[in-house]
Amino acid sequence: MPTTLESAPATPAAPATPRGLEGVVANESAICYVFGEEGRLIYRGYDINDLADHSTFEETAYLLLEGDLPTRDQLKQFRADLKAAQRLEKVIQRVIKDAPLTARPMNVLRTAVSASVFIDPDKGDNGTTAEYRKAVRLIAQLPTMVAMFHRLRNGQKPLAPRKGLSLAANFLYMVSGQVPDKDAERAFDVALILHADHELNASTFAARVIAATLADMHGAVTGAIAALAGPLHGGANMEVMKMLLEIQTPDRAEAWVREALAQKNKIMGFGHRVYRTEDPRAAHLRRMSEELGRKAGQPQWFVIQRIIEDVMKQEKGLYCNVDFYSASMYYVMGIPLDLYTPIFAISRVSGWCAHVLEQHADNRLIRPRAEYVGPMDRKWVPLRKRS
Repeated sequence: MPTTLESAPATPAAPATPRGLEGVVANESAICYVFGEEGRLIYRGYDINDLADHSTFEETAYLLLEGDLPTRDQLKQFRADLKAAQRLEKVIQRVIKDAPLTARPMNVLRTAVSASVFIDPDKGDNGTTAEYRKAVRLIAQLPTMVAMFHRLRNGQKPLAPRKGLSLAANFLYMVSGQVPDKDAERAFDVALILHADHELNASTFAARVIAATLADMHGAVTGAIAALAGPLHGGANMEVMKMLLEIQTPDRAEAWVREALAQKNKIMGFGHRVYRTEDPRAAHLRRMSEELGRKAGQPQWFVIQRIIEDVMKQEKGLYCNVDFYSASMYYVMGIPLDLYTPIFAISRVSGWCAHVLEQHADNRLIRPRAEYVGPMDRKWVPLRKRS
């Protein structure tokens, strides 16, 4: 029996183009994976909780670059390579010194990284071995770049990295002039581990797109820094701390956040595009924030955050993310707010470099299409006839 017009199946509607490429798988990678429904994160197959509990940032950076945890000898050599590369050449020092003292630290960092290709020993060589050496130098030098500008803008003499200190301890020393105690060093080291990679986040995807054109390591990392500087990516924890400073005391917290929600204001540090449960990194930062805040005599920030967290779960069903508790943890360590995003870059450069190496190992130009939604079949009109 022929199908009537009325009973003919409707033509299925074309699927909507996902905004922001949400849910789109753009490439294969063996570096990192986010299990959104489970709230799990792995680096090279290792659970982030194991790395946070047992690893160091140097060891984690080696894992991301090489694919395996190092042996004792390999880790010793990797640390030696990092230490040998921490000092900045005079060209880069001059770039940083010439920056306006009022410049945003992320802009200075982006410029310094871009300029560092001028004097890189492997400039012009995009082979795997040369790119790996560039990665090691960038991981080593970003902390020195950030600390140097911070000291200069405060009228202080920049400090050279000290022998015998980890990357985490050296950064805190070069910023403050004081060698951190073991608790602060370990907390900061864990924070670097937790921020080191996160699959195809905006800055990592930017790095891979740039690398796919066969641009070099410095170009890809410079682009990644530019992406990270955006407030919807790397600046959230700074906004969280601004919120805490505005609230000031725990007794004001609940009313403040409820009023903000009533006005439909965004509460920074909550929700995630991939996780559907708690960000696994948040638990470590929550614990360290409480411990360091109590030790520093500033427990109020943690108390305020717990109140905000409870209200957000109750009213919005949202969990806090990695940005929420890192804000107060950095603050009680004496780190200025506008260094929060550069610290993100100091950590994430290890992941960026790993992704650039992986992209170059099996490269294909990344060239997606766009769904066109503009007008069609328009006719050219002479200028004299346009109104």
